[in-house]
Amino acid sequence: MNTRKQRFSLLKEPAISVLNQHLIAYPTPSNISYLWGFGSLAGICLIVQIVTGVFLAMHYTPHVDLAFNSVEHIMRDVEGGWLLRYMHANGASMFFIVVHLHIFRGLYYSSYSSPREFVWCIGVVIFLLMIVTAFIGYVLPWGQMSFWGATVITSLASAIPIVGDSIVTWLWGGFSVDNATLNRFFSLHHLLPFLLVGASILHLAALHQYGSNNPLGVAAVDKISFYPYFYVKDLVGWVAFAIFFAFWIFYAPNALGHPDNYIPANPMPTPPHIVPEWYFLPVYAILRSIPDKAGGVAAIALVFICLLALPFLKSMHVRSSSFRPVYQGLFFFLLADCILLGWIGCQPVEAPFVAIGQIASVLFFLFFAITPFLGRVGRIFPKFYEEKENICTLESQVLN
Repeated sequence: MNTRKQRFSLLKEPAISVLNQHLIAYPTPSNISYLWGFGSLAGICLIVQIVTGVFLAMHYTPHVDLAFNSVEHIMRDVEGGWLLRYMHANGASMFFIVVHLHIFRGLYYSSYSSPREFVWCIGVVIFLLMIVTAFIGYVLPWGQMSFWGATVITSLASAIPIVGDSIVTWLWGGFSVDNATLNRFFSLHHLLPFLLVGASILHLAALHQYGSNNPLGVAAVDKISFYPYFYVKDLVGWVAFAIFFAFWIFYAPNALGHPDNYIPANPMPTPPHIVPEWYFLPVYAILRSIPDKAGGVAAIALVFICLLALPFLKSMHVRSSSFRPVYQGLFFFLLADCILLGWIGCQPVEAPFVAIGQIASVLFFLFFAITPFLGRVGRIFPKFYEEKENICTLESQVLN
């Protein structure tokens, strides 16, 4: 008995130490705002998606003749099935809303800057995994838009030189989107969320290695323990998010989806306008803006390459946009451009939407092309930036 207690004690002490280090005594900048709560919200969204997905899988049948009817069975016959389905379907949108806000907050406050490059790069990988997981999940209801979305998007892989056609054949499990495709997607949709969990843990560990950034962007800022001071801020964000999430579930459960997906998949009639989920629209608009398939795929790849390269493009030590008015203006310009691309992505492929999408795509990449030069411009006035940062540091020390 004593041996068992000793073993339990040996296991308990490291677990308590890790919990204390990362959730209780974790040194947190005293001036961070509610905008720093989107990371924990994203974790909650991931848990909601995994839990609801597991229960939905208990009643889902991954077969082209039964998938659509099994979803309707969940909605109509399974007790609480409608709630699970709406939580899972709208939860994907909530997940992307939170992650988009998390990304843009990082861009505004330059949270990608040294020494947090690895944190940012893991975050970009998580974002890419989210997109793949959400796309695969969108195919599973096997509605009309699911089928044609899968057909269009998977065929893009054929633009990859040499191995493209082989990749498409493997994804389809044959020579067209059919039952083998659905089974592959169902299996991958179960695997990828657990890869997301692993990447998220790695993301959190990398963040806690150097600590969180702060709105002032300076290192000399007072830090206090996360508990009991900052968990309350996160708790307020969780409650607000729960109210927002509940509104979509109970009052507008189908508003973020496409009505054509309530029509069973049929390979014979092609929808007049194939539109992906709203969170794919900006990237979809960039894809459509280039008439060549290979060029469109390269442009999508370039989006993620730019995001991954961003920490290494920045050449100025000042982080906060409060002291970088030019960068601040470019940030809001990028935000407006992404919203414009989202709107273009749901419009028909015709004039003037094609031309607007092409201009907006060029402007999107222009932001990443200009970013390296902003540091050099800032170095023309180094004394100004250093004085602003020193004043900011002194104010933070006085206030704390």
